[in-house]
Amino acid sequence: MMGMTMTQKILAAHAGLDKVEAGQLIEADLDLVLGNDITSPVAIKEMEKMKVDGVFDKDKIALVPDHFVPNKDIKSAEHCKCVREFAYRNEITNYFEVGEMGIEHALLPEKGLTVAGDVIIGADSHTCTYGALGAFSTGVGSTDMAAGMATGKAWFKVPSAIKFNIVGKPEKWVSGKDVILHIIGMIGVDGALYKSMEFVGEGIKNLTMDDRFTIANMAIEAGGKNGIFPVDELAVAYMKEHSKKTYTVYEADEDAVYDEEYTIDLSKLRPTIAFPHLPENTKTIDEIKEDIKIDQVVIGSCTNGRLDDLRIAAEVLKDRHVARGMRCIVIPATQAIYMQAMEEGLLKIFIEAGAIVSTPTCGPCLGGYMGILAAGERCVSTTNRNFVGRMGHVDSEIYLASPAVAAASAVAGKISCPCRL
Repeated sequence: MMGMTMTQKILAAHAGLDKVEAGQLIEADLDLVLGNDITSPVAIKEMEKMKVDGVFDKDKIALVPDHFVPNKDIKSAEHCKCVREFAYRNEITNYFEVGEMGIEHALLPEKGLTVAGDVIIGADSHTCTYGALGAFSTGVGSTDMAAGMATGKAWFKVPSAIKFNIVGKPEKWVSGKDVILHIIGMIGVDGALYKSMEFVGEGIKNLTMDDRFTIANMAIEAGGKNGIFPVDELAVAYMKEHSKKTYTVYEADEDAVYDEEYTIDLSKLRPTIAFPHLPENTKTIDEIKEDIKIDQVVIGSCTNGRLDDLRIAAEVLKDRHVARGMRCIVIPATQAIYMQAMEEGLLKIFIEAGAIVSTPTCGPCLGGYMGILAAGERCVSTTNRNFVGRMGHVDSEIYLASPAVAAASAVAGKISCPCRL
């Protein structure tokens, strides 16, 4: 009998089985079911069709309106009203509305709802973020979300795995965003299709929790079913600070099977940018020879709107000003991050530099609002996708980058990095 990966162990435990193997179909118990203002209304309507009376556990569902919130138009207001009424009707404990809300994947770990060893599904593809804490978390469709809210269970095909051995220490201005963009550039947007991306190695100690959240968040951009990190002292400290939930630490067996193994030397990475129109279309800052003029910069999202990200952006923008004609939009991911950024004086730095600061929202990332692009415009964004038309007009271009590169590009008016300012 071959050993199991970290993901396989978590799934086996939640399916009540001693062992699972790649390709096996299982039904697993869920610790958390997540939905937002776009996906939840669809799930709620599906539940109504099922004629289900209530939810399986009002404490194990999280509803976070964050995509078009505060509501940008009548349709988004109706969506949020649907979610709000469902939350109140079913006495959902973890319903976060304006004033309490944040971007879902930054908010849930902060609120202590996601811990090691959990099985979490969310009707949002970036639900894979919580693998940073050693949980199995993955995005599902709204119908699966409905079934999850009704029964507390979900079907999974057990994924095979790819091992990423992280070694070395990154240079200044190289962050988790550069790590995951490098990996996606290396293996491609379907390089980990329906596989678990398992990150191991002594170099992980040189990645902050915010770095890890960013890396796990973008596992889906390589086609991954999930991304997952081992539970070390840093992860335990994070959970103790934020959560009262009991957590379970799973470790991969010595003889666990991996489809492929890669070694990533952090010390060799450079600031990396994904060019239009796929996250795999990456170049390092050193490979960009021409001037690529930029119209807009967005610093935020479930990928890069955390405190580390804002601190790095502020370090670059301090005593500098964004280029003339540049729109620089900074979006703290949660109210707590917003407040901390205010107390540290980061918001003052952003505003003095000529940027604007928004309330927490996913807004521009999906072409929702708060930074839509017109034809021919280019944006450097710390978000996770740069598909055609993702942030507005089909003839606009999105360049994915870290907060450091985004902030430096805002100052330079073209793609740049802090080392060049």
